[in-house]
Amino acid sequence: MRLRISSLIAIAVTAMCTSSSVFAIDSASLEFATGNKTKMLRLGLQSAWANQWFSSNGTHIGGYWDYTLAQWRGSNFEGKGGTQNLADIGVTPVFRFQNDSKKGFYGEAGIGLHMLSEIYDNNSRHFSTNFQFGDHIGVGYVTKDGWDLSFKIQHYSNGGVKHPNPGVNFAVLKAGYAF
Repeated sequence: MRLRISSLIAIAVTAMCTSSSVFAIDSASLEFATGNKTKMLRLGLQSAWANQWFSSNGTHIGGYWDYTLAQWRGSNFEGKGGTQNLADIGVTPVFRFQNDSKKGFYGEAGIGLHMLSEIYDNNSRHFSTNFQFGDHIGVGYVTKDGWDLSFKIQHYSNGGVKHPNPGVNFAVLKAGYAF
């Protein structure tokens, strides 16, 4: 199992680094999350879309691809107080309502695909699959010099593909920087 996840991570990183300008990486982020007696540390690379939808009064809906690699650490494994560590690799299309300058306040939402290195079982929440959807809503602020600071609520579940499907929620703090 660990070899399979390691291979997937290597393929994803290679694809991101060697992709054409259509998938040019233009920002990076670090996120810290907590929920359900689980802590998460996540690294991300983003690729902004050129599209601007519903432009009006200096604002529009734009977006970006968010490629992530995370480490989860649960502190109540199988409900017995032990720890569970797992990796999460994900890709999420994110829609953002923002100023045309891409600076200042924004709101965003996204639903992406995630693959966990093992089945999550922490604090009476036992997933039935490694595959999960990760959706989020958030608010943030981009400074004049490109720093992106945000707060979001994220939910993971398999979308009812297999039961049980209890899901888990995280409160997420993000710091990012646009190149």
